[in-house]
Amino acid sequence: MKIRYSAILFIIVGLFQACSVEKFIPEDEFLYTGADITIESDTTIADKTQLKTELTNVLRPKPNSKILGMRPGLYFHYKSQREKPGFINKFLNKKLGEEPVYLSDVDLINTEDLLLNRLENRGFFYSRISSDSQENEESKTASVSYELTVPNPYIMETYQLDTDSLLVYRDIKKNLDNTLLEPNMRFDLPKLKLERERIDLDLKKKGYYNFNPGFLIFEADTNQYDQKKFDLFLRLKKDVPSKSVIPYQISNVNVYANYNVDEDSLTRNYKRYEDKNYFQDELIFKPKYLDPYILIETGDTYDPVKSRNTSRRLGSIGSYKFVNIRYDEVDTLATDSIGLLEANIFLSPLKKRAIRAELQAVTKSNSFAGPHLALSFLNRNLFKGGESLKISANLGYEFQMGSGGNLPGSNSLQLGLTNDLIIPRLLFPVKFSKNFFKYDIPKTKISLGGDYLRRSQLFTLASLSTTFGYLWNANRYVSHEFNPISLNYVSLTDVTPEFQDILDKNPFLESSFDQEFISGLTYSFIYNGLIDGNKTNAFFLNTNVDIAGNSMSLIGKEADDSDKKEVFGLEYAQYAKLDIDLRYHLRLGNQHVVATRLFAGYGHPYGNSDVMPFSKQYFSGGPYSVRAFRTRSLGPGTFNPAEPDQIPDEESNQENPDDPNDEIENVGFRDQTGNIRFEANAEYRFPIVTYLNGAFFIDAGNVWTSDAQPETTNLTGDGSGKFESDFLNELGIGAGAGLRIDIQSFVIRFDLAFPMHDPRKPIGERWVNDFGSPVFNFAIGYPF
Repeated sequence: MKIRYSAILFIIVGLFQACSVEKFIPEDEFLYTGADITIESDTTIADKTQLKTELTNVLRPKPNSKILGMRPGLYFHYKSQREKPGFINKFLNKKLGEEPVYLSDVDLINTEDLLLNRLENRGFFYSRISSDSQENEESKTASVSYELTVPNPYIMETYQLDTDSLLVYRDIKKNLDNTLLEPNMRFDLPKLKLERERIDLDLKKKGYYNFNPGFLIFEADTNQYDQKKFDLFLRLKKDVPSKSVIPYQISNVNVYANYNVDEDSLTRNYKRYEDKNYFQDELIFKPKYLDPYILIETGDTYDPVKSRNTSRRLGSIGSYKFVNIRYDEVDTLATDSIGLLEANIFLSPLKKRAIRAELQAVTKSNSFAGPHLALSFLNRNLFKGGESLKISANLGYEFQMGSGGNLPGSNSLQLGLTNDLIIPRLLFPVKFSKNFFKYDIPKTKISLGGDYLRRSQLFTLASLSTTFGYLWNANRYVSHEFNPISLNYVSLTDVTPEFQDILDKNPFLESSFDQEFISGLTYSFIYNGLIDGNKTNAFFLNTNVDIAGNSMSLIGKEADDSDKKEVFGLEYAQYAKLDIDLRYHLRLGNQHVVATRLFAGYGHPYGNSDVMPFSKQYFSGGPYSVRAFRTRSLGPGTFNPAEPDQIPDEESNQENPDDPNDEIENVGFRDQTGNIRFEANAEYRFPIVTYLNGAFFIDAGNVWTSDAQPETTNLTGDGSGKFESDFLNELGIGAGAGLRIDIQSFVIRFDLAFPMHDPRKPIGERWVNDFGSPVFNFAIGYPF
């Protein structure tokens, strides 16, 4: 549907006029719009931008928020103050309203004092400041300007530690080379505080349980210099408690493996294992499986890092709701040179078993709809070692609305059963010490599943899969998943003449089903720097490797009726596949983010395979890809499918069979896959109101086939899907805008995208301007 630009302009103008607040501002008031800071100095100021940002954050009050030049929060507040505001205005004011901020609310003298204080904290003593307000009678608004005259800062010449006979002084001195303070740095109070915290953390690691950064004091001496220089001295304050300056040692470790927070009394039944006491009335968790997660040992000095790591490792098991570590001081005399601590670890388990049932009404954009029933059973401590067993079953029936149920493939029956066993330790022939994996203990995952799909009057598709592997976190950012065993068996049976005719016309599709057996290994590496919400520049990297068929080639035997090898009578696939997903987020502040993504993937069939298995091929388009094109509607290359008879999707792509945007309506569409994929995305995200965010985006990408594939004429008829040097001219490009409802990291996303470059069109006609035919995408979560 074509949208008239004049109507859009009329709506925008109407919104601006409707949200105007000038008429509500009292006659004797001016709406405060913010302040500006100017810094003048005779010399160059290091980190001037950072200093100005810190000073700007001091300014109070904050002006009312603006969105596209409007102040909706202030507008709804004014509307709610009327004699009869109405329910809608009251509701909007409660959710979005803001109290007005006037010029009369600004305390210039107090703000000047705050700015001078921040300057002194950064070494700029004896600064001068002046302020002035600018009023606009026409718009009833006002702003404030602050002019700061900054002298040369005080510079540190030396940094020294006082001498004393206490042991703590020797331990401080050993680590003084790692100081954050550098010669010739200006006086910087926040950095001095960080230095105290650094020393405190180092002393805590050496056992100083009762030490506190507040016990340290800095003294600056300027008497030795005529210019603005000073010597900095560090010492302990007077009257520091004696227990604060001695290290502590762990005298005993008590583990309460079945602690109930609602009960006051603790069990006295315990088992001694590896110099620890494991308390539990009945055996809930075997000590030999729990002990590797505990890094706190009897006889060690107190170490808060070990304590945090122990807490994190115990929480990663998945069997416990709460993990609490408490240290109790054993009686220590004031003259003792070392103190004693008893470590108590309280573990509150989750409910061992859980059952969940979901009844869903599913509708798809390809006119399929029907009920789905999903059942799951979870046992969080199967063998009393934290083993987690999850059994999931699903049953679904779908029919194509409007077909009358008589067309081939107009209804389908789906059955699925998945079993996942996660063992929170490494099942491996070689035994590793508990300290070998310092951050996290690897988990062993064993999966077994099966799926059955019956498409009426077309085919039956059955599959079995099993994996055995390991997953672990190397640190806060890096995680690994390695599956040395990955088996998949797919069987296409009960093929009707109608569907056989489809396969006969599409050799590429038919060949992707020939190899029923996939045996290989997979590896996934993830670096996630996006978890640091305060970093301006954040990166994410996901690399996946999938290799299949090599081990089978050693035992495979050539089939009687073909040149392909078989194992147990099954033709196996042989290929290598690598893809990389790189993301970069530039955080501009106040929830404004520029997010970018680059994806590249390549699958290489060899040996026993001429093509990649269908489930291992790439596709492009959809809500997590190039959003201006439907799922699997792009590529390969410049391929433009014909318009054959409409046949419903056989859903043979097992990577995402239930995609709500999966709109496979004809044979040509379902074939649009390749063994090469390249995509680039960029998105500008910004807040609108409390839980509603907006975005502008642009996507580009496509899939291709390579020389390793059979002649692309099997698919396209003219070789148009082949990857060649001019691949950039074959990218599908689209742009658009979206809305995101973000409630505590649960994101519901609506994107409207418009094609800009369509590789399916002839050369010279690919740049399009079809804003009347947008593609709507609905999805859960951000695209990248």
